[in-house]
Amino acid sequence: MKKILLLISLLAIVRLATAQDEAIFSHYNIMPVLINPSAAGFGDVHQFQLNARAQWSGFVDAPTTYSAQYNGPLGNNFGLGLGILTESAAQMNRLRAHLNYAFRFDVSEMVKLSAGFSTEYQQVRLDNGIAAGTFFQEGDQVIEDFMDGRGVFDASLGFFSSFNENTKVGLTFTNLVRSRISNIGTANNESILSYYIFYASHKLNVEELNFSLEPSFLVRNVRDVPSQVDINIKASFLNESLTTGLSYRSLGALGILLGTKLSTFEFYYSYDVFFQNFQKYNDGSHEVTVALSFNRTRQQAPAGKRY
Repeated sequence: MKKILLLISLLAIVRLATAQDEAIFSHYNIMPVLINPSAAGFGDVHQFQLNARAQWSGFVDAPTTYSAQYNGPLGNNFGLGLGILTESAAQMNRLRAHLNYAFRFDVSEMVKLSAGFSTEYQQVRLDNGIAAGTFFQEGDQVIEDFMDGRGVFDASLGFFSSFNENTKVGLTFTNLVRSRISNIGTANNESILSYYIFYASHKLNVEELNFSLEPSFLVRNVRDVPSQVDINIKASFLNESLTTGLSYRSLGALGILLGTKLSTFEFYYSYDVFFQNFQKYNDGSHEVTVALSFNRTRQQAPAGKRY
């Protein structure tokens, strides 16, 4: 009985980690590369990001996530991104590293497309202190394997496009490797493209007021997580030097966004409050993103030569 209870606890921890594999951060409507590998280098700038999220702050052992990543152009048609993420929840710790590749091309002066691929490795580890728990039984191979660290590879495939620079649409197929592995030796015939994230946005510019309004929505159906729909509205003022917004999530949450963009520096903060009864036991969720963006230097062709 003790072993069963411990296994249930372990599965709950691992499920919590898996539930946040994709779209961990809610600032994807500002930086789509957070959810789509093909957005790497799409803006033709070199960008460094630091992201931090405290989920259900005030609750004991609530999830906290930190990431650092870079993405930018590689030549005229390629994009590259790489990053590392660390997350803790209860007695579970997860380390994830990923590498994004993207191929960008212009269909016309108004339409740009990109296709990308992401490979990642993540390791889930349980704190050694779990061995001192009441329900731990020495020799339990499942628990000891996780205490030593359980690693897994995965991959994602993405497509991203912009129309007239104001309308953006992205589609990401996630969990490609784990979906394939889970079908081996089972009667599960689900497609490896069963899990996806779809995102679309459109910016409305009011030039005479130096103001823009950008509604967007996201549909997420990823492994081991209830399907989710997000509806966002973002407003920017003074050439995007000031940004604010609201987000509603179908799982029962409302998010408020504030941010600023000054030359190469960007800072965004959001606060989420939940509608479920669980909200009374926590202080909501906090998220911070800091980014530095630099235009790439294009090599000038010598006079009389063309490349």
